[in-house]
Amino acid sequence: MADGLRLRAGDAEDLGVISAVLQDAILPIGEMAYLPDEACFVLVANRFRWEGEGKAPAGPTPDEPVAGERVHSAVRFHKVAHVACRGLDLKRRDQFLSLLSLEAMDGAILLHMAAGADIRLTVSEIDCVLEDIGLPWPAGSRPAHPD
Repeated sequence: MADGLRLRAGDAEDLGVISAVLQDAILPIGEMAYLPDEACFVLVANRFRWEGEGKAPAGPTPDEPVAGERVHSAVRFHKVAHVACRGLDLKRRDQFLSLLSLEAMDGAILLHMAAGADIRLTVSEIDCVLEDIGLPWPAGSRPAHPD
């Protein structure tokens, strides 16, 4: 995708940028994998394009207001020694998660999900890459968080 995002995080500040980009992404458990031989955790996220919010997609009616766009993003966390979960079963491959944020901790990265679930990646250092794949499509609605 020519105008898609390509981001790399090497420290907590960089990871904060990727966290903001991924806020409210939908994560199918079936699109996540820990690859211990490669020391990485990979996922494909259906993310809301916060950077493109309010832009109408190219198409037959580009002047119509839209709720925004979504796009698939490949995310790869490198240097991962261990993966642990709380509040979810990674064997339920048909389940979908809603990502709230990424948090850098000493020796770990936490993926905070809605409903109190977490995925903890034990890492030797922060090394994360996000790359949009495919073309964006109109979102059915804009993510919202009740007060």
